[in-house]
Amino acid sequence: MACLAGAEPVAGAQHAAVQRLQFFLSESTWSQEAVNARRLELLLADPATAPHPGGLLVVDDSGDRKDGSATAHVGKQYLGSVGKIDHGVVTVTTCWADERVYYAVHACPYTPAHHFPRGKSDLGFRTKLQIAADLAARAKAARLDFRAVAADCAYGDQDSFRSSLHAAGLPFVMALKPRHGTWAYGPDAHTPVDAG
Repeated sequence: MACLAGAEPVAGAQHAAVQRLQFFLSESTWSQEAVNARRLELLLADPATAPHPGGLLVVDDSGDRKDGSATAHVGKQYLGSVGKIDHGVVTVTTCWADERVYYAVHACPYTPAHHFPRGKSDLGFRTKLQIAADLAARAKAARLDFRAVAADCAYGDQDSFRSSLHAAGLPFVMALKPRHGTWAYGPDAHTPVDAG
């Protein structure tokens, strides 16, 4: 938060202006969904940022370390920012991009199963793949034009994720691990290694 106000970390973070900004952001009564919908409305209306059918919707997740257990969504999980499993928070995001511009579309925190009374079998629990498929469908519903949904092999290797996108009528381009097989016509290549 100190960096947002241009204050020095630690000592500067206690400055009244920094604390007021923190209070405003954490206690605001504005609807996050309404603010994001208005932001997207402005991006779609501006010719410089309006999405077009040649762009991509990029799906990814990002995690950051977080100590303690009082913060929502914290758990032991893979954090891309440190390249290993650690205690932290992960957010699944979508981003619209072409060769000239990119911007965030939607973001949703992933909540580890231990936060739910029945763990992974709880009706409220959603995997990162389920969240990502939902965010891609929301982007389509928000009238964002894009050629395809793109993702790395953490998503591309998952048949359920690709099936969810296909069922929603969303074309996709996914990275696959070199030996990961996928469905193809009889004589066609079934893995990237075969294609090579």
